Amino acid sequence: MHLVRVLAITALTTLVSIAFADDWPLWRGPNQDGIAPDTGINRDWNNNPPEKLWQVPLSDEGFAGPSVADGKVFIIDHEGDEDVVRAIDIETGEDIWEYRYPDLERADYGFSRSTPVYDEGRLYTISYLGRVICFDAESGDLIWSISMPEDLGGRRPQWGYAMSALIDGDRLILVPGGPQTGVAALNKLNGEVIWTGGSGEIPGYATPVRATIHDVEQYVVFTGKSLIGVRADDGELLWRVPWETAHDVNAATPIVEGTHVFITSGYGRGSAVIEVEPDSAHILREIDGMSAQFNTPVFFGNYLFGPTNPNLVCLDPRNGEVMWAQRGFGRGGVVVVGDVIIALSGNTGELAMIEATAQEYNELGRFTPLGGNHSWTAPIVAHGRLIVRNKEALACFDLR
Repeated sequence: MHLVRVLAITALTTLVSIAFADDWPLWRGPNQDGIAPDTGINRDWNNNPPEKLWQVPLSDEGFAGPSVADGKVFIIDHEGDEDVVRAIDIETGEDIWEYRYPDLERADYGFSRSTPVYDEGRLYTISYLGRVICFDAESGDLIWSISMPEDLGGRRPQWGYAMSALIDGDRLILVPGGPQTGVAALNKLNGEVIWTGGSGEIPGYATPVRATIHDVEQYVVFTGKSLIGVRADDGELLWRVPWETAHDVNAATPIVEGTHVFITSGYGRGSAVIEVEPDSAHILREIDGMSAQFNTPVFFGNYLFGPTNPNLVCLDPRNGEVMWAQRGFGRGGVVVVGDVIIALSGNTGELAMIEATAQEYNELGRFTPLGGNHSWTAPIVAHGRLIVRNKEALACFDLR
């Protein structure tokens, strides 16, 4: 799997190659790697900070991530005791549709923390309490809905379901965390169960990823107590590596590269590189230099860039060496665009643009889009726009 891509487009009116075309339809972007395919963005933030195009209030006091597809920004908001799934016009910031349903009554680090997933005209969301909904993304009409605890025997983790759904062909992959339904594959069109499997552990908070390892198609899942591989065809458990943390919080998405998987957790647990064999897996090395509590690092140019409170860290996963660490970023998230990192300070809400290099920390500029502490939701980039949220608002900025 190659995580570094080159996009060559001939510009008609400028010598700089510019491409602003791709949606951000799911958690961690079009290739689920935290890398935006946009190029030619404005890099002079100190003298020419990105222009705010629109800003809308949020009332969920939390951290649900946005996605972008079909000219819309999708996000899960909350009012009273109801989740509010919103489709917002990316050009104007006006609501196109919303859908409400009852969920958590009192905030618990906000409410839903899941990112809506767009696929072939449908939108899939997961609530704190484990309600999974499929919408018509154009109209907001309900297509189908299930409850992971009630319909799949799932066990909700301490701070609620937080992972996003994974679409794989005609399947929707979930992590209910039930004794018989650690992982479940549903028909994405009607919600019918195709298979259940996995380890039977309680779920973690991380979104599963699809991978082909040793020619076996599988789902790599970070549960509450381990990292597992589940065969895509039938849900059979292929391998398991124990990885326990305080409060069973495994939240950062696993990063698969060839036959290796990088995982990281907070609470001082650190990171590890897992080596997957044809019929087993084991920890190849444990790493102290990165300990991301929930925001997933980005693998770019053979290095990992991500948070270790209070630092932003560049890590070489091949030997565990910290190449550089810069204070002031807290638990904020990152996105890579072209050859730069856009990193959000979880403490202040400032956004910094940094060269995506392991040589040194080289900041190119910064601005404050919204401000506020606990700005823990990773920013996203789509169609030349930067979309960022804090606990009170969602805003869109022009990166061109």
